[in-house]
Amino acid sequence: MQDRTLFDLTGRKALVTGGTQGIGRAGALALAKAGADVAITGRHEDTGAETMDEIRALGRQSIFVRCDVADPEQVAAMMRTVVKRFGRLDIAVNSAGAYAAGDDSNQSKDAWDRVIGVNLTGTWLCAQAQMQQMIKQTPVEGKIINIASIAGTVACSNGSYDASKAAVVHLTRSLAAQWGRFNINVNSISPGYLAAVLGKSRTPEDCERLRQFVPLGYVQRPEDLHGPIVFLASKASDYMTGQDLVVDGGHTLGAWISPLNRDIPPRVTASSARSAETADRSTGTDADETSSHLSRRDRPSESRTAGCAGPPHPWWLHSF
Repeated sequence: MQDRTLFDLTGRKALVTGGTQGIGRAGALALAKAGADVAITGRHEDTGAETMDEIRALGRQSIFVRCDVADPEQVAAMMRTVVKRFGRLDIAVNSAGAYAAGDDSNQSKDAWDRVIGVNLTGTWLCAQAQMQQMIKQTPVEGKIINIASIAGTVACSNGSYDASKAAVVHLTRSLAAQWGRFNINVNSISPGYLAAVLGKSRTPEDCERLRQFVPLGYVQRPEDLHGPIVFLASKASDYMTGQDLVVDGGHTLGAWISPLNRDIPPRVTASSARSAETADRSTGTDADETSSHLSRRDRPSESRTAGCAGPPHPWWLHSF
């Protein structure tokens, strides 16, 4: 007899910020497949409606709430809407994020403030509102998952993005230490470079070079976060808190200076990854904010908001 109750989320009520695209959408679908009803937030109703319909097609309840997570009033209103519809909140995934192109020699303070405001302050505002709801419930408990990035561990983007994601990792530890007394687990996930992001902004040659430095042999897909998110949302992780779960295919295990050799094909081949990427409508970026296909290092500083993490600026691809 098989027992999957450790990972069963049936009856649980979940919230995913930035849940309309990229990692956020992947997390929302993963939670729904595990049995949870899922509310999603974002800034664009068209993509929100699409993801909401996908969740409902799985037989789960879902609502979309438009929200800028950097705005305290919008965060408070979002939480009221979710609780009014679902009655409670058991699981929260804070995936909304922003990125400003350009290196630190020319990035504006406005761009810096926006990235820090969404990635760090927005995560804190949402986590605080989620915790305040969780402690009102019976039983008092909950799971909060913050989406960080390997950019929080290694310097692979620019100052605003790297600093914001490093701060999310340490914020997670601080909140976990404070809120464990309420049986609230707070953990983070640090993804690597995502194929769905790179496919829109990098040449196939750059993506291939990136793949060569991933020990598992392929560039990360949003669905590679399904298992980690369900694990951290479920009873299977009840004794785990304040931890950063790095899910990057081994990319940050070493300072690779030459492509890694393989003895057998990877689980996901380059051709299958490209096919999946073509089929996936998600680019990890709000469509009306996507800039030109210039190399990010050549673009003027600009702010973009994404429903995903994973460093969008692998500068070292051109450094060898």
